Amino acid sequence: MLDVTCAIIEKDDKVLCAQRSAQMSHALKWEFPGGKLEAGETLAACLKREIKEELGLDIAIREQLLARQHTYSPTKEIRLHPFICTIQAGTISLKEHKQIAWLHLNKLKTLDWAEADIHVLNYYLALKQV
Repeated sequence: MLDVTCAIIEKDDKVLCAQRSAQMSHALKWEFPGGKLEAGETLAACLKREIKEELGLDIAIREQLLARQHTYSPTKEIRLHPFICTIQAGTISLKEHKQIAWLHLNKLKTLDWAEADIHVLNYYLALKQV
């Protein structure tokens, strides 16, 4: 099982959504940005590193949410560790994603989400009572 972190980045009653590039697995699907945990790394350190690498942002972690497991195939199973975050510093610079969007909570379900992120999205929206 692969441990992966993801950031639900909140700003002004909106959430940052990132569209995977055409070259990535799950091409053009939308996700909460993040990435794979490296050996010896904490989940928080992983998330901060990944967001810096992928988007050029420094983030503050506000809350860790319940991890969600998802099986993409018999050989690809992930445990997604979501965190609610805010931007501390930086300007968004897309290094891996095709595009980003800032959406209000009631618009998040209009995107074509990666399967694993759908579980996180539904849990997050239930917490926010949307």
